[in-house]
Amino acid sequence: MRLRTANVADYPRLIELWEASVRATHDFLAEQDLQALKPLILNQYFDAVCLTVACRDEDDIVGFVGVADANVEMLFIAPDCRGQGVGTLLLKHAIDQQGATAVDVNEQNHAALSFYRARGFGIGGRSPLDGQGKPYPLLHLQLNA
Repeated sequence: MRLRTANVADYPRLIELWEASVRATHDFLAEQDLQALKPLILNQYFDAVCLTVACRDEDDIVGFVGVADANVEMLFIAPDCRGQGVGTLLLKHAIDQQGATAVDVNEQNHAALSFYRARGFGIGGRSPLDGQGKPYPLLHLQLNA
């Protein structure tokens, strides 16, 4: 597995991977909310973070992490690659190379919460609404010292 910085040419693959990952892990998310998020992710959020991709080879992106201001803003893995260490590799990179110390997780996403807790994150707070004001509560996780 190789990590590299993403570029704009990767965005079409990243949005495909994002959607596949969200569909596999965010069963609580309404279809209309997913469709509303998709153009925001593609046209705004990708450009607002430092994106790192995990590749099996140069053209086979299987996961990505986006970091801004010491926060993991996005971490998505291809559904067929979950449980193979890709997320751990990307998170370790975000912590060690980009100084990430925090991440928000949807409260309903139990797998993500377990993933981050197993890697040293603890719950520091909770918001009843997500970043778009939707009723998808967020847990604010902090990397334990």
